[in-house]
Amino acid sequence: MSDNHAMLVETGDRLFSKLAADPCQEFDTLWGQITEMGLLSLLVPEDSGGFGGDWVDAVAVMRLAGYHALPAPLGEAMIAARLVADCGFSQREGLTSIAAACDGTLSGDLLTGQLQAVAWGRVAENVVGVLNGRTIRLRCADATAIRESQGPAGDPRDTLDFQDAPVDHAPMHGDLFAVGALTRVALIAGALDAALRQSVEHANGRVQFGQPIGKFQAVQQCLAVFAEESAAVNCALMAAALAMDRGNAEFEIAAAKYRACIAADIGHATAHQVHGAIGFTWEHQLHRWTRRLVSWASEFGSARYWAGRLGTQVVARGPDAFWADITNRSD
Repeated sequence: MSDNHAMLVETGDRLFSKLAADPCQEFDTLWGQITEMGLLSLLVPEDSGGFGGDWVDAVAVMRLAGYHALPAPLGEAMIAARLVADCGFSQREGLTSIAAACDGTLSGDLLTGQLQAVAWGRVAENVVGVLNGRTIRLRCADATAIRESQGPAGDPRDTLDFQDAPVDHAPMHGDLFAVGALTRVALIAGALDAALRQSVEHANGRVQFGQPIGKFQAVQQCLAVFAEESAAVNCALMAAALAMDRGNAEFEIAAAKYRACIAADIGHATAHQVHGAIGFTWEHQLHRWTRRLVSWASEFGSARYWAGRLGTQVVARGPDAFWADITNRSD
């Protein structure tokens, strides 16, 4: 954890709270304010012109983005900036996003193929992905077509087609898919906390049969389970961030994303149960978090996918190593 961690969290919380107050503002306006704060270079080493923060810093900021339901690809841009620095690519102006999947052929310095599920691909200047063991970067302006799509929350998730497009490429640095999953864990952790807070406030203010519904044991039980799920994801997130800073987080990220997917399913359902009919209306703000919980849980691997990766690791190590592997990991 960097010396500036507390200041970073306070600054991010203040900025995102301000931006969340006007969720309908133009993307360029919102993104400009985020860029001015220098958050995109948080993971870039100081000798490469960045902030020099660690993964604990990064997930703390991403978690706040989830808490405030920030409609912007902050995590993607932070990861892309780090990859660009690690690969030694030249710096470029504008938003650089990442692709969840890439398919195509790399021929010299030209690429023909498509980059899929690019967050805010329609407004990004550049996109980074991984293809055949290499990190690639392309200009979005070189795309022959941008097929616009969106996730359950309405946030852009676009597919970009390229034909003999100039591409920067270098040997792959780390597991981009796993790092993408870590960003989703951070966002889910923040959104769960926000949805839980709203649910508790609603339960304490909504009166039925002469008393707040939060006084009923059944509602209290639902909220208690919700709080447990939220706490579990935050713990798993911190364990994964610390493991990333140590240099090997394969197990921790798999466990954290698996746990986050389960908690997101329970959390969004519980929030709507507590809110009742009003929580399903467009006018109520709850959907800003619950739809994103559904979206983020589905991205960069489902619970089933990460359970499979965990199981594969455990089986490969053998039964005799299982307990030692678990107890040797950090808190």
